[in-house]
Amino acid sequence: MGLLNFTRDPVPEAVSGDMHNLNQLSAQQFSALTEVLFRFLTEPKEVERFLTQLSDFATVNKISLGPLKNIVKSILLVPNGALKRNLSSEQVRADFIALGLSEEKASYFAEQWKVNSPTLTRLAIGQTLMINQLIDMEWKFGVTAGSSELEKVGSIFLQLKLVIKKGSQMENVYIELTLPQFYSFLHEMERVKTSLESFS
Repeated sequence: MGLLNFTRDPVPEAVSGDMHNLNQLSAQQFSALTEVLFRFLTEPKEVERFLTQLSDFATVNKISLGPLKNIVKSILLVPNGALKRNLSSEQVRADFIALGLSEEKASYFAEQWKVNSPTLTRLAIGQTLMINQLIDMEWKFGVTAGSSELEKVGSIFLQLKLVIKKGSQMENVYIELTLPQFYSFLHEMERVKTSLESFS
């Protein structure tokens, strides 16, 4: 197995067996299972409904629930990793093929990824912003007047104080950046702002 896009870590050995089992499903069965998975991914709080739908799928298609849950865990590795790495549908398709899924099924999943990824990305960003909400920020520039390292004397630095809301508690986070680190940080923040604006 070559390099995968959704992870740099080795995948569990069971994944290739699960992909083999997934290949045994008909196109209609695979499409129904994919629909159940994407409904769960777009509404992750609906765990009970998801488990009921999986159980119904297993009963209708005469598949035991245990192996089906393993297959689902293996499938979900890819979209979860793809979300973190912002992968395109083509990269998702390539990963599934590399894991042993047939080209036809990998292409179908990639198409569904293309349709659902904007919603999933919005959800992921929303959860991230809810977990660590920036309440306030203070900053000040300074110049190093004296240091045991000669090349640091006269260098400019920036001190940031971030007030972050974690759940119901406020936490102060202090950061000191050199000028190049600050410009890199500023560039990242501008990228984040652009990304957020594209979703609103």
